[in-house]
Amino acid sequence: MQPLLTPALSVVVPVYRNAGSIAPLLDALRGLASATEGGFEAVLVVDGSPDDSHALLRDALPTAGFPAQLVELTRNFGAFPAIRVGLERARGQVIAVMAADLQEPPELALRFLAALRDGRADVGFGVRDGRDDPFFGKLLSTLFWSLYRRLVMPDIPRGGVDIFAVSADFRDRLVALRESNTSLLAQLFWLGGRRVFLPYQRRRREHGRSAWTLGKKLKYFSDSVFAFSDLPVRILFATGALALVVAVALAVVVVVAKVSGLVTVPGYAATVFTILFFGAINTLGLGVVGSYAWRAFENTKARPLALVHSEQTFEGEAP
Repeated sequence: MQPLLTPALSVVVPVYRNAGSIAPLLDALRGLASATEGGFEAVLVVDGSPDDSHALLRDALPTAGFPAQLVELTRNFGAFPAIRVGLERARGQVIAVMAADLQEPPELALRFLAALRDGRADVGFGVRDGRDDPFFGKLLSTLFWSLYRRLVMPDIPRGGVDIFAVSADFRDRLVALRESNTSLLAQLFWLGGRRVFLPYQRRRREHGRSAWTLGKKLKYFSDSVFAFSDLPVRILFATGALALVVAVALAVVVVVAKVSGLVTVPGYAATVFTILFFGAINTLGLGVVGSYAWRAFENTKARPLALVHSEQTFEGEAP
């Protein structure tokens, strides 16, 4: 079976520590391929996974029953750089992103295809109606996306976005943005375009543990804030203004105390307090400015967002 040059649907799957879910993942992709009219391909990007995910895919894809590309990165660059690598290589008219752990229903890719194929929309987002996760995980997710909406991108749905699809033209605009230490989802909303939101029910994870740790969430949140919001600068400005008011008030207090003879050790308290207060403000300001400077410096290096170790293409003959 020869793969179509321009399939109707490409599905990009980042893979990291997903050895336990490779078999059901391939079954799901096989089901999508059989249900897609106009051609299908899968683009699987192994993001430096330390398990045998790549070996399992390499052995299974030649007889998987659908055309596929298998890309292996040199190390773990993160889910979003891996997705970008897959988007760059996808050939479909509509390109959907799918999680390897199958917590998002695979059939959502077909709904994306139906919504974007006729040109009515440029980008589609999966919006969670609910999630079959532990209470603590739901609480953290709700808090994360609430802060994200308030501080970074108000257009993002309340439950957040974990899965999306784009047209080929919209993909070209997205991959043209080569910023490092940024937010892929925020870039999707920043680009604008015609959007469609499709509700779905998130499933419970069946295999392995999520690599989306609290530390990665905090880094992603800080990258998003510094890349798409002037909030840190506004906080610094407000803090500086408050410090100025406090300094003027302290100056008045010190002068009054000096004139009335209430200060037994001349200048001691005011000097120590002023040094500590403005030292802290100065440190805060250097941290905020340094964060912007570091990100600007990283972008001037023009390093690739991810490096490919190997690539293979499979025609997907039936078993």
